Amino acid sequence: MNIITITGGTKSQRDKTESMIQFCIEMLMPRMRTLDINVKIKAISENAMGNCLSDTTRIFDLEIDSTLRLRRLLETVAHEMVHVKQYARKELDHSTKWQGKTVNPTKVSYWDLPWEIEANGREIGLFVRWAQASGYRNAAWANNV
Repeated sequence: MNIITITGGTKSQRDKTESMIQFCIEMLMPRMRTLDINVKIKAISENAMGNCLSDTTRIFDLEIDSTLRLRRLLETVAHEMVHVKQYARKELDHSTKWQGKTVNPTKVSYWDLPWEIEANGREIGLFVRWAQASGYRNAAWANNV
C-alpha cells in the first residue's frame, strides 16, 4: 500500500494535495503499491514552485510552495508527481540519465530537459482531469489560470 504523508500548508491544501497525489498515482503508475511519498507544503525561498527529491525508486520527498494560488499549487503537485513516476519507473536516474542516455543539465536549458518537457507538458492535463473527477471543474479557483 502506498504511503502519503503531508505536512504544512492549510487543511484545504493538504486534502487536495493528497487527492491529487492519489489521482496521479492511478493515472501514471496504477500498479505501484510500494511508494512512500512525503510532502512538505511550505514557503520555498529558492526560485522554484516545487521539488522532488529521492534516494531510491520508492521513497520521495516533495516540497510544494505554500504561497502559490490553489490551482497552481495543485498543478505543481502534478508536475512533481510526473517526476515521481520518472524515478519510480527508472526513466530518470540521479546521475541525470534519461531513458538510458546521459543528459548534461548544465548544457541544456531547463525547458529542453526531457524530464521537464514531460512534467511541464502533463501538469495541466493532470490537473484538469483531476478537477473533473473530483467535482471541482466549476470551482472558481480551478478556473483561475
